[in-house]
Amino acid sequence: MAVSRTIYVLKNRKGAYHTMQQLKERILKEGKVLPGNIIKVDGFLNHRIDTKLMQDIADEFAHHFDLRQVSLILTAEASGIALATICAHRWGLPMVFAKKAKSDNIEGGLYQSDIFSYTYKKKVTLLVSNEWMKPTDHVLIIDDFMANGEAVRGLCNIVKNAGATLVGVGCAVEKGFQGGGDRLRAAGINLKSLAIIERADENGIIFREE
Repeated sequence: MAVSRTIYVLKNRKGAYHTMQQLKERILKEGKVLPGNIIKVDGFLNHRIDTKLMQDIADEFAHHFDLRQVSLILTAEASGIALATICAHRWGLPMVFAKKAKSDNIEGGLYQSDIFSYTYKKKVTLLVSNEWMKPTDHVLIIDDFMANGEAVRGLCNIVKNAGATLVGVGCAVEKGFQGGGDRLRAAGINLKSLAIIERADENGIIFREE
């Protein structure tokens, strides 16, 4: 499987720049800035899903991360599930999502991490069954949208608590002006965000130059 993923990455390298530009254009065209600097991109990313765009995003992440090192894709409930599922399917890897409430169908021990949800303005506990993450796993976290980075921080803590290895974090859109992504990078985490929004207000959306 490692050889086939390597060939796959090499074959698709030419589309990298196009994918990031395509994502930024969709944000500018369809995204909305709501009061409180909330950026609404639910028409293609996290409510109504553009599956072709998601596949292109998966291909772009494959250029940045060495998938030969990855054994498990991890995300958080709920909006990250669509992108993480498409990435996992594209790469031939299993995917696990952290639940935000304990349900009766979770058996045995749990890895958990408390975070503060920017969206819901309250504390949330992320939960992953220890049945589905082992110390031998090499984990790539995938998320659709990062605001203050709390969800990703919580997922990183779960990987650490499991004794697993964190390969990196792939995020489609990051609100750079909230600093969550920069704090994760400063902590040494290999974070790749395809579109980093530096400013968003009534005058429009400005992306960070890389």
